[in-house]
Amino acid sequence: MKQKIAILGSTGSIGKSLLKIIKKDKKKFEISLLTANKNYKILLKQVKEFNVKNIIITDQKYYKIAKLKYKNSKINIYNNFESLDLILKKKIDYTMSSIVGLNGLYPTLKIIKYTKIIAIANKESLICAWNLIKRELNLYNTKFIPVDSEHFSIWFALKNIDKKKIEKIYLTASGGPLLNLPYRKFKNLKISQITKHPNWPMGKKISVDSSTLMNKVFEVIEAKKIFNIQYDKISILIHPKSYIHAILKFTNGMIKIVAHDTTMKIPIFNTIYNNEDKKIKSKNLNLSIINNPNLANINLNRFPLVRILDKLPKHNSLYETAIVSANDALVEMYLKKEIQYKEITKKLLSLANTKEIISLKKIIPKNISQIEKLNKYVRLKIKTNSI
Repeated sequence: MKQKIAILGSTGSIGKSLLKIIKKDKKKFEISLLTANKNYKILLKQVKEFNVKNIIITDQKYYKIAKLKYKNSKINIYNNFESLDLILKKKIDYTMSSIVGLNGLYPTLKIIKYTKIIAIANKESLICAWNLIKRELNLYNTKFIPVDSEHFSIWFALKNIDKKKIEKIYLTASGGPLLNLPYRKFKNLKISQITKHPNWPMGKKISVDSSTLMNKVFEVIEAKKIFNIQYDKISILIHPKSYIHAILKFTNGMIKIVAHDTTMKIPIFNTIYNNEDKKIKSKNLNLSIINNPNLANINLNRFPLVRILDKLPKHNSLYETAIVSANDALVEMYLKKEIQYKEITKKLLSLANTKEIISLKKIIPKNISQIEKLNKYVRLKIKTNSI
C-alpha cells in the first residue's frame, strides 16, 4: 500500500527537494495534498507530474486564476486550510510543513491531527508556538521530526538515549558571508554581498539572518524547546564549512559529532524514510574538513545579537514572538533599502530591552490569535519607528 503524504509549501526549496526524492520512488508514495501561496504555475506542474488531486492556493488572486483555468479538471482546488476537513478524511502517513514565516503556524497546527508523522521546517512555528504544537502532538499521537540540519542531527544523535545524559549541545554556524570581512567595512556593504551565502543556497532573508547570526539564535531557541533542555546547556560554535552540524557531549564523557554533506536533501530524506533501510547517494567522508574543522567560539563583539540568548525566559512566552517579528520586519526594511545593515542589530537589541517587550516574558501563548496579533503589532511598531 502506498504511503499517503502532504507537503505544505511544496513550491519552496524544502518542498521541491522532497519531491525530487519522492520522484525516484513514485510507486511508494501517494501525494494527498500540495499547497502554495502565489506560485500556482509551479504548483500545477507538480500536480501534473505526481497526479495530485487536492491543492490549496492561499493567495486569493491566484486561487481564482487557477480555479477558472482548471474548472473542468478533476483537481480539487481550495483557498484555505479550513479545507483540510474536506481533503483528509483519514490520517495520512507523513506531512512536511515547510511554509515560510508565521503564515506556516496555523496550517502546521491544523494538520497535526490528520497525520501520523509531521516533519516541521518552519522555524517560526517551533519558536513562537512550541507549547501549542506539543499539545496537539500529544493529543493526536502524532510523531514529530525536526527538519533543520542542526536539529535533525541532534534528534538523530539522541535516538535511544535519555536526554538527562546531555551535558552540552553545540550547534555550528558558518558565520555567514561576512565572517572574514573587517567590521570597519560594514558601512559600505551591498545587499548582494550579504545575500550570497558561502555554503548553502538560501533565500535573501535567511542569508541576512545568517550574517547577523540571528538564524543561530533562533536555532538555539528551537533546540531548547524541542529537546526540553536549558539554554545554559546549548552553545554556538563557528564552523565555516558547515559540514559538522551538531556536537553532543554526554555526562558519561562520550562525545557525538554529527556531520553530513552540505545539503538539506539528507535530513529531508531521513524524515520521510525514517527507520527504513533506504540508501541515499552521498559524498565520501571529507577528511580535509574533519582534520581541520576550524571550530571557534562566538565573538560577541562581531555578532552582538547572540546576546539576546541571555535575555530569554526559561519557559515558553510571547517574548520570543516579539523578537521573531521584529527581526523579520527589520530584515525586510533592510532589503527594501529603508534602513542600513547595522541598524538591524542596533534596533533589535534596543527593542529587546524595552519594558513593553520585556513584560511579554510573563505571558505564555494560549492560542494562534494571540501570536498573530502580537506579530502584526510589533511589525507595525518597527516600521513606524514607535517602539
